Amino acid sequence: MYRKTNKTTQPIRSQSDRDAIISYFLHHNLRDYALFVFGIYTGRRIADLVALTVRDVAYIDRKSRFCIVDRLKLQERKTGKFVDLLLHSYARRALKKYLKKRLKSAPSMGALLNEPLFKSQKPGTLGEPRNVTKQHAWHILTSAARACGLNYKIGTHSLRKTFGYMLHQKGVSIELIQKFLNHSSPEITLDYIGVTRDDMDEAIMELD
Repeated sequence: MYRKTNKTTQPIRSQSDRDAIISYFLHHNLRDYALFVFGIYTGRRIADLVALTVRDVAYIDRKSRFCIVDRLKLQERKTGKFVDLLLHSYARRALKKYLKKRLKSAPSMGALLNEPLFKSQKPGTLGEPRNVTKQHAWHILTSAARACGLNYKIGTHSLRKTFGYMLHQKGVSIELIQKFLNHSSPEITLDYIGVTRDDMDEAIMELD
């Protein structure tokens, strides 16, 4: 199965496009940078990402240091399944860079742990910190894609699809990617991560 159309949300296949978006976010908003990097290196759905608190990814150690966890543990909102996922070093560095800036304005490390991870700039009705919404996350990503000149459809699903596609590029078996994404069949996974006819042709040409 291969995808022939560009009408659906696409993964960000090329490293240069991913680097362009990362550079854009680094110059505009560290929160959005962390959201993008964390998304493409964990493959979690946007509903799960925007629901995270700082406590889900960070802790204070015995020496009173603010640290990033090694593993992401959560329950998927859509499936109810529990996820225990090793955090890539790039994702951990992005979180550390972002939260280091947050710490400067937080009342304390303990207070920061209880705040939303990807905090909206607009407080709630009672002035409380609130999470970025899925709709705003979509706006963040689509605006960055336009600014970087990407001429294919990008959305919040692109984060999860990019994760799967990067694994595919590294030669990870489709069955393992299927397991990462909790899909019911390899065919669904191939279609979801946007494996195209060109990808299949290139694989054949690389045979010895």
